[in-house]
Amino acid sequence: MSALNQNFARRSLRVRQSLKRVAGGRARLSVFRSSKHIYAQVIDDKTGRTMAAASTLDKDLKGALTKGCDQAAAEAVGKLVAERALAAGVKDVIFDRGGYLYHGRVKALADAAREGGLNF
Repeated sequence: MSALNQNFARRSLRVRQSLKRVAGGRARLSVFRSSKHIYAQVIDDKTGRTMAAASTLDKDLKGALTKGCDQAAAEAVGKLVAERALAAGVKDVIFDRGGYLYHGRVKALADAAREGGLNF
């Protein structure tokens, strides 16, 4: 494993461990960002179940987006995951940015999820 991958994995674990301490039973909104797409899912860590998920590969979004790797795509995914989470009965979540900086696409997704009705 390269040094960059090791640092990313270490950062991801550190973020998740600190989130588990302060979660208080809330579900986790986890973000994965690749070079071409962005994915988000709401996970209940107690049961290990994904309650809602959305990505730029969803049929609802794929035709409407020009690119899957820009901030507009991240905003669309944030709104969609918030809509699906509210439909599943989840309103309060804790935001898991993984090892990514809270900047750019990750921040755009978080802001759109807040506008969509999620509290974090």
